[in-house]
Amino acid sequence: MGTGRQRLGAVGETLAVRHYERHGFEVLARNWRCRSGELDLVVRRESLIVFVEVKSRSSLAFGHPAESVTTAKQQRLRRLAQQWLQHSGCRAAELRFDVVAVTGGRLEVFVAAF
Repeated sequence: MGTGRQRLGAVGETLAVRHYERHGFEVLARNWRCRSGELDLVVRRESLIVFVEVKSRSSLAFGHPAESVTTAKQQRLRRLAQQWLQHSGCRAAELRFDVVAVTGGRLEVFVAAF
């Protein structure tokens, strides 16, 4: 069943998936892992591939979820995206990095966050 944090994260990811699917995106990967780390979501619409980092919190008591996507985390996500592209063989005319912040079930999408 997992810990409370794991359940909170899974709920946030499910909300993010629903959001992207409603906007015409196809989910290519969810929780893709390799030695270097994990990508929460990889979605595609036409020639655009979006790498989505999902951050979920039950409240704002410890700050906004998006604040936890630091410069170092952004650099790691870029490296992971390169590895995913090599591994999957997918090609795209355009790449984008979004951050989805979920607080208490409320979804906020930061398009092209970095």
